Amino acid sequence: MPKSYSKQERIFIINKLKEEAGQCLLQYGIRRTTVDEIVKRVRIPKGTFYLFYKSKELLLFDVILEQHNLIEEKMLKAISLVDYSSVNAEQLTDLILNFFKLADETPILKLLTTDEIEILTRKLPTDVIKEHLNHNNVILQQLFSMLPLKTDMNLEILTSVFRAIHFISLKKDEIGEQNYDEVLRTLIYGIAIQII
Repeated sequence: MPKSYSKQERIFIINKLKEEAGQCLLQYGIRRTTVDEIVKRVRIPKGTFYLFYKSKELLLFDVILEQHNLIEEKMLKAISLVDYSSVNAEQLTDLILNFFKLADETPILKLLTTDEIEILTRKLPTDVIKEHLNHNNVILQQLFSMLPLKTDMNLEILTSVFRAIHFISLKKDEIGEQNYDEVLRTLIYGIAIQII
């Protein structure tokens, strides 16, 4: 019979699992991070792990999402502080580009630019992926609602365009590291001049 944990114990264990999983991600990557290693670090029985997460992949995805959500919060806050009565395409480009750079500099999110993220997403339940994509759509629409968009902008298309830029940002090596920043800036600027 599984041990029952108080709410406080559950929160502590989940936070500790995420913390240690994050350390393992940085040290070993997605493939070589194991449930055995995580539970050893957290000092809980392996069976207890499965009371909190159905799989290693769900835990790792939670860790990645936490970092992703922190960047989203910073982005929304920064955009909410901009005076849009005087913003131009260049300033909007710089603002958006800074968040792509921030994601690129976040150690755990750097894993998104490796082939390991594909391994992780293949093992995630479809509903988890759909929920994440829906969340991204909501955040992007919230972001767009703060911008002085042209009235004829199709938000669904605009959301897809930003998702495409995100996917391009995952291919930094293929684009070429020496040109990557300028390529990303050019793409974002092209969108900025069309939307404001």
